Amino acid sequence: MPLSRRQTLRTLGLGAATLAAPAVMRHAALGADPITVVGIHDASGGLDIYGLPMIACLSFAVDEVNAAGGLLGREIKLINYDPQSNIQLYTQFATQAATSDHAAVVHGGITSASREAIRPILRRYRTLYFYNTQYEGGVCDRNCFCTGSTPAQNVQKLVPYVMKKWGKKIYILAADYNYGQITSKWVTKYCRENGGEVVAADFFPLNVTDFGATIQKIQQAKPDMVMSVLVGGAHVSFYRQWAAAGMKKKIPMASTTLGGGNETLLLTPEEADGIVVAYSYFQEVDNPANKEFLQKFHAKLGDKAPYLGGELAMRTYVGFHLWAEGVRRAKSTDRMKVIEALESGIAFDGPPGRTVIDGKTNHVSLDVYLAEVVNRGFKVLEHFPNQPPADTASVCDLKAHPNTDRQFVIDVKI
Repeated sequence: MPLSRRQTLRTLGLGAATLAAPAVMRHAALGADPITVVGIHDASGGLDIYGLPMIACLSFAVDEVNAAGGLLGREIKLINYDPQSNIQLYTQFATQAATSDHAAVVHGGITSASREAIRPILRRYRTLYFYNTQYEGGVCDRNCFCTGSTPAQNVQKLVPYVMKKWGKKIYILAADYNYGQITSKWVTKYCRENGGEVVAADFFPLNVTDFGATIQKIQQAKPDMVMSVLVGGAHVSFYRQWAAAGMKKKIPMASTTLGGGNETLLLTPEEADGIVVAYSYFQEVDNPANKEFLQKFHAKLGDKAPYLGGELAMRTYVGFHLWAEGVRRAKSTDRMKVIEALESGIAFDGPPGRTVIDGKTNHVSLDVYLAEVVNRGFKVLEHFPNQPPADTASVCDLKAHPNTDRQFVIDVKI
């Protein structure tokens, strides 16, 4: 269902009355012709663990820009829709954003399935689309900008690190859709390149909650580690059942996804501590821009500010600011003018470090961090600046082929 401005603020723990007067004054100062931005993120359903922090960061970014004078002298009007983790609602709200709301841009989608429901609709209606989520790579569409990290950026750093730390034999558990399936191939590729072996790979629908039989299989296989590519609220059950079976003390674990939905807040330290992950952002990143952001974010939202584990919420914040800079450079909200401005290599120096749009792929170069779970948070272990989207760049060249409209399944040599 659509989340009104009032509902969104209530969801985030903000009093609507405290912002009403400033909003009215801004509207009067900035003129009567706002720029409409639409967010489509799950505020309910099985993916709300990811969606709610993304909504918080998108709303915060819009307020930042409005407080600084808006864009082109106009206020930004944010409409947030809740697709309730339902693909049909994703398509409905994408259509509504393009045809009824006349959005200048849509920021939305969490799973790759939701992205591929949104993307063709927005391309058809010529509405600019930002997908701000870590994913498996390969989208090649001039109308779509992907600001999250991809396997050549995060998995490529994670796998060699944990193999050096724990050993050569990996057991993969993954969500049974294209993110899990394709990312598992990348895990296998980097495992073999570093002299290792994937002893098994098991895939699970997003609604699976019982992992007892799988835990028995892992016990029998005796890997050096487990690599989790699990997704969503239901899959959190695995970490609990793994610890309850006494396995956490016997076989260590890494994950390409844990923390993206603040799962570490749901799990006890006994269930999660020591799991190693790789993302383009952690709340614990130590740089001046992140400290300033967190101070303002917490001042605005108070004790209702979500913990920003993983990268999805922060990439949403960064994605909005990249789009806003594209509008400033283009001096217009016209879709093609903004696309051309973005493709010129626009950068944003923010809490995660420097993010630069790659005009060949409409993906980004970004910093990557390795971290381990410690007491419901993360301890940053290593930092890798300026990692390019090499996987997608191997299949996508929008400069040479600007009319490309597809997601390539990258041929992962395993």
